[in-house]
Amino acid sequence: MVEGFSTGMMGNIGKSILKKADLFDNSIGRYIMRAMLACFYLTLGTAIAVGTGNSLEHLAPGWGKFGYAFMFTWSLVMIIYLNAELGTSNMMYMTTAVHRKILPLKKALAILMTCILFNAIGAFVISWLLSYTGAFHDVAADHFLVTAVAGKLAKAPLQIFVEAIFANMVVNIAFFVTMRMKDDAGKVISIVFLIFIFAFLGFEHVIANFSSFSLAYFASGGNVPGMTIAAVVINIVLATLGNYVGGGLIMGLNYSWLNNGKTSYSD
Repeated sequence: MVEGFSTGMMGNIGKSILKKADLFDNSIGRYIMRAMLACFYLTLGTAIAVGTGNSLEHLAPGWGKFGYAFMFTWSLVMIIYLNAELGTSNMMYMTTAVHRKILPLKKALAILMTCILFNAIGAFVISWLLSYTGAFHDVAADHFLVTAVAGKLAKAPLQIFVEAIFANMVVNIAFFVTMRMKDDAGKVISIVFLIFIFAFLGFEHVIANFSSFSLAYFASGGNVPGMTIAAVVINIVLATLGNYVGGGLIMGLNYSWLNNGKTSYSD
């Protein structure tokens, strides 16, 4: 049992924090690769999701987002089961680490920022490579990927921020739920149904946006309506802040506080 934590879910969070810090301190190259792999998997998931969405939309208008949301959920299955480092889940882990004094603020921030940076680099690299494949070579302006990204970039700032809060609440709920389960089938089903929520509702997840923005840019030759440097920066900054509120504060800090009292009621 990690000092200051109960057993169960919070004990698992404590162990994960120490494991992440140990890897970061002793083999930062491996930590960086795990962060890049998170967006390799996420971008692959995005690719098959938008491909499915595009096909379904042409067959049955309005059904594209059902196919997209279902296929996108497998991104998190890959990330969790292959132990990749995802920036939005680390918002929860590192906030908990600071609150429980497991890690100093400087170390927790370094781990989180490194993770987010190399998530972005991983998304950029694999999106560029995917643009040379047949499925994503010179996609049309009405492709599901292009229209979805254009819609994201057209959102009002407050909408991006609020949707980002909900997106990372859902993502971290999925992490919490899998910690409580021992059966792999149950874990996968839970991830699929939970991540479907934010994917179907179109909520803003900064790491997912690294993948979708990069893939849309490379696959369309840069011809995405509304894709300007200013629009992308605004979306990324507000999505990051909103994701931190949802994952870092509401799920991370809140559950750390809930389980820090002198009571037997713990998760």
